[in-house]
Amino acid sequence: MSDIVAQLTHRAPFCHLAAGCLLGLLLTGLLPASLDAAGGGKTEVLPMQKAAPAAVFIETPGNEADLRRQLRAKNGVAELSASTSKVPFSQAPTGSFGFIAPKFLGMALVTQSPDLALERVASAANAYEIHKLADGSGMLVGFVAVDLMTQVAPSQRPKNIRLALHSNPSDKATHIVAVPLVKLVADRMPIRVDPKKPDGPVMFDMDLQGSSSRASTQGGQ
Repeated sequence: MSDIVAQLTHRAPFCHLAAGCLLGLLLTGLLPASLDAAGGGKTEVLPMQKAAPAAVFIETPGNEADLRRQLRAKNGVAELSASTSKVPFSQAPTGSFGFIAPKFLGMALVTQSPDLALERVASAANAYEIHKLADGSGMLVGFVAVDLMTQVAPSQRPKNIRLALHSNPSDKATHIVAVPLVKLVADRMPIRVDPKKPDGPVMFDMDLQGSSSRASTQGGQ
């Protein structure tokens, strides 16, 4: 009998110790959430929609090829792979650029198509250039009149502006810009600047929405 009592006496502390450890682990899992919230520590942050990228531009006019090179460098984009002839914007690699014919761009924006077909090499001299930034945002490249620069350039536009975006530079559109695709709203197709020149520059008249509100990035659009 004395041996049995001795065994029970020795086992009891271990049982209490095991129970105490289990309780401690349970409390450890429960306490941080309430203590962190009350003490100003880590708290859960809900995901927020990312603001559309600001318009990007080159301040001075110049040679078209040189202006395009400057803008590509500023946006950090390079041409599509040589093995790619045409690819949907959603599948194009980030940090790349391609081209789209005016009529296809117009159809996509007017009908709010979910994707754009980009060509590695422009199929026409008046094709528009599209940049896919490192974060997946889409930017439409074109040329605007100098008086529009002050309205397009600010990162925060309080209201929509009417944007006449030319595919190529001209006397009326001397400055190159890249504007966020997600902020463009079109209700008409691009038109030729000179109706007698089928491959001549075209002008796309559309709305560039104010950037004071949050919006998702172009992403797969």
